[in-house]
Amino acid sequence: MIKLSNITKIFELPSKKLTALDNVSLNIEKGQICGVIGASGAGKSTLIRCVNLLEKPTSGSVIVDGVELTGLSDRELVRARRQIGMIFQHFNLLSSRTVFENVALPLELEGEPKAKIQEKITALLELVGLSEKRDAYPSNLSGGQKQRVAIARALASDPKVLLCDEATSALDPKTTESILELLKKVNEQLGITIVIITHEMQVVKEICNKVAVMEQGLIIEQGSVLEIFTNPQKPLTKDFIDTATHINKGIETVLQHEHLLNLNPGDVLAKISFVGASTGEPLITKLSTQFQVAANILFANVEVIQETAVGTLLVGLSGEAEKIQQAIKYIHQSGVQTEILDEPKEAE
Repeated sequence: MIKLSNITKIFELPSKKLTALDNVSLNIEKGQICGVIGASGAGKSTLIRCVNLLEKPTSGSVIVDGVELTGLSDRELVRARRQIGMIFQHFNLLSSRTVFENVALPLELEGEPKAKIQEKITALLELVGLSEKRDAYPSNLSGGQKQRVAIARALASDPKVLLCDEATSALDPKTTESILELLKKVNEQLGITIVIITHEMQVVKEICNKVAVMEQGLIIEQGSVLEIFTNPQKPLTKDFIDTATHINKGIETVLQHEHLLNLNPGDVLAKISFVGASTGEPLITKLSTQFQVAANILFANVEVIQETAVGTLLVGLSGEAEKIQQAIKYIHQSGVQTEILDEPKEAE
């Protein structure tokens, strides 16, 4: 559906050249919700604006629904952009127009008949939950309601792609959750491919099935949300994930308080990570019954990512040294990730 190949974008400034995107490639399949995450200045917004050519790449290829956009004439590009809706952080509504009139604007500009506009906008307002606000003005709406109007307006031309540039950044957590639920509904009911630019990994975790991590104009890591959350490769990715799960922070809190650890000489401190079916395995019980190793659970966390359970345990393993090593080997062989945080210490 969306194929960005070797995209480079260089801005010519008075005193220097700024490379905002450096040979970036990204493929997004039809019907996916792809999150692009990075810190401020990473190049996220430039990347999403290259998808509809609001920013024309210095070099590279942009293909949307089989059409190479960079080779189109201005008139052809206007036509192609009708298939690409976009919403923004600050809504960009016209204050002098009602909710209905704001949503209807794209169809009016296309010269659609009034009857068709009436029918289409009525259905869209029902979809986004604003039927009762059709005659209200933006000044009388909450931030969440304004973003719902913006979403309805972006859908008015029946786009195949919806671009969301920091669409929830100006909203409180509860409103953000409701907007994400609406975007998920739009994706499922209308089959629209969605690209979300964000600096919040929680947003990616809640709604996306693919994620690309950006840093200094580069995509440093990309894959399914489940893959990235369970096996991140880059330090920046790990930092972003921790903001959404708080697992490392929880473990650090335990590690900083020795009275919580309560480890004896010879004990082993281990971080055990489960994915999918392995989360339902009675692993802790088996350590005791098969190896006579006691597992003291010091921290536990379970997330559901892409409908897959992902669990993390911090455990203190107690028992004979040889039995503990056998138990750790068994855990590895069970397909469960294990990281030893503290090796056994001899009694003084």
